[in-house]
Amino acid sequence: MEHPILFLNILFEKMGLPVVGAEEAHTLTELVLQPHVTYAWLVMLILLVLAKLAASTLTMVPQGGQNFFETVLTGIEEFMIGITGEHGRFLFPLIASLGLFILCSNYMGMVPGFFAPTANINTTAACALIVVVFTHVLGVKFHGVQYVKHFMGPVWWLTPLIMPIELIGHGARVLSLSIRLFGNVFGEELVLGILFFLAGLYLAPLPMMFLGLFTGFIQAFIFCLLSMMYFAGAMEHAH
Repeated sequence: MEHPILFLNILFEKMGLPVVGAEEAHTLTELVLQPHVTYAWLVMLILLVLAKLAASTLTMVPQGGQNFFETVLTGIEEFMIGITGEHGRFLFPLIASLGLFILCSNYMGMVPGFFAPTANINTTAACALIVVVFTHVLGVKFHGVQYVKHFMGPVWWLTPLIMPIELIGHGARVLSLSIRLFGNVFGEELVLGILFFLAGLYLAPLPMMFLGLFTGFIQAFIFCLLSMMYFAGAMEHAH
C-alpha cells in the first residue's frame, strides 16, 4: 500500500514527467517512474553513497564506527561460511548486497512520503530470480554437467518421477522467496495505512512501527538465510 503522498512522485510531476498507476503505464518512461522502481533506485543510491563514505574513512587501525561495522560484517560472513562452507566465502558480497538492499527497502516504507520497494511483487521477484538463477550457475560452476544429478534422484529408474518434482520445487523457490517477502512488507504497509487513517498520524501507529523495525530485519534475514542454503545445496555433491 502506497502512502497518500510520495515525495518522488511530486518531484516528477513538478518536472513534467508522467506519473501514472502501474495499470495505466504504456511507455518505458512511465514504467521506470513507478514507485517501486524509483524508490528501489533511491535505496541503491543511498547504499552507494554510504559505501563511498565508509571506504573513504577506512584506517589500518579500526576505531569507532569502523570497528563496529567490521565486527558486524565479520560476524555475518562467519555465519554465512558456517552454512556454505569455506569455499562459499566468495558469495559474501552478493549475500550482503541483497541483505542490505532488502533491509533498507523494508525500512523505507516506514518513512512518511516514501515507499517500500519490497511492498511490490516485482521487486521481490527480481531479487528471488537473482538468487535462483545464480544457484544453478553455482551448480554448473562446481559440478559441470554432473550438476544434473541433483535433479535425477538416488537411482536412475526414479528419474522420470523425481526430475519433474525437482524442477517444480526449484521453480517454486522463486514464489517462496518473493511472495513471503512481499506479503509481509505489503501487509505491514497496509496495517500502517489503516492506522494512520483511523487513529491519526502520531501515537497510535507507533507500536506497529516498532514491530515493523523487527519484522523488516527478520524478513531480510530469512531471505538471506534461504539464499545461503540454496547456494550451499548447489555446491555440495549430489546424493
